[in-house]
Amino acid sequence: MVVSKKCFSVVMALATMLVAAVAHGQAAYPDKPIKLVVPFAPGGASDLTGRTLAQKMGDLMGQPVVVENKPGANGAIGTDLVAKAAPDGYTILLTDRGSLTVNPALYSKLSYDPVKDFSYIGIATDGPYVLVVNPKLNVNSLAEFVALAKAKPAMLYYSSFGIGSMAQLNLEALNQKMGIDLTHVPYKGASPAAQAVVAGEVGVTIAAVPAVQGFIKDGRLRALAVGSDKRFAVLPDVPTMAEAGASNDILLPTYFALLAPPKTPPAVIAKLNEAMKAALADPVVAERLAAAGLVSVGSTPEAMAASIRQDLPRFAALVKSIGIKPE
Repeated sequence: MVVSKKCFSVVMALATMLVAAVAHGQAAYPDKPIKLVVPFAPGGASDLTGRTLAQKMGDLMGQPVVVENKPGANGAIGTDLVAKAAPDGYTILLTDRGSLTVNPALYSKLSYDPVKDFSYIGIATDGPYVLVVNPKLNVNSLAEFVALAKAKPAMLYYSSFGIGSMAQLNLEALNQKMGIDLTHVPYKGASPAAQAVVAGEVGVTIAAVPAVQGFIKDGRLRALAVGSDKRFAVLPDVPTMAEAGASNDILLPTYFALLAPPKTPPAVIAKLNEAMKAALADPVVAERLAAAGLVSVGSTPEAMAASIRQDLPRFAALVKSIGIKPE
């Protein structure tokens, strides 16, 4: 078959136009608003991180990033929604450590796989916890609290955000590693768990700083230690766990990370990661997050993947040791 020079020129011109169109399509991302699903109710640290990032990332990327809260089942409902979304970069997720690495140990029929069902964008922030007690316990340090707990085995109660929550896992780790026997009382969320300590229904809990900062300031809660490598700027007088005489791995922080559906194009992931890091570097964003007790991270997708691989067996073993049976 002989192809004329004219036909060949037309074919080449069409091919060039097609390549240019594809390249333009890639370069144009995003060309419409992006939906950011937060699988928890408004008002918590996840929501604050999501909305703070969404506003700045939207400015940087030239399209609105719209937050949509989809709470339920320890974050599983909203997380599953994104796992099944189109891999085009227009539906992404901001979720926490628990929904990714604890839920697999809690639910035998979890509808998503944290390793296979997502493209990781990166860990945005760490959310260290603060250990707080009701002042009526008359303890002023972690050592005094441990001594009281040992003197009253199973008679001191702690509140958590629910069965299998990071609060339960961390406080059960405190039980195991400090040789004490606190009794668990689950509540439906971080705010009710903190309120329970304020009201004296239980003696102790852990919480993200935004949930308890006001109570600490007005004296209705007493902070004993923070689960961080260094003290919080907003709680400068509260020691770290290490300073208080315990291991920091007793009070592991949660984190808030960005993810996309599986098979999202690498170029899209790279652009979202770049926007996340740039947003976290903005002084206004950094100040707002720090004021809420959140630590900016801005990890790579690879670092996030490594963290998840480490966490899955660790939390599975802890859930089993506590005796929680998967639903």
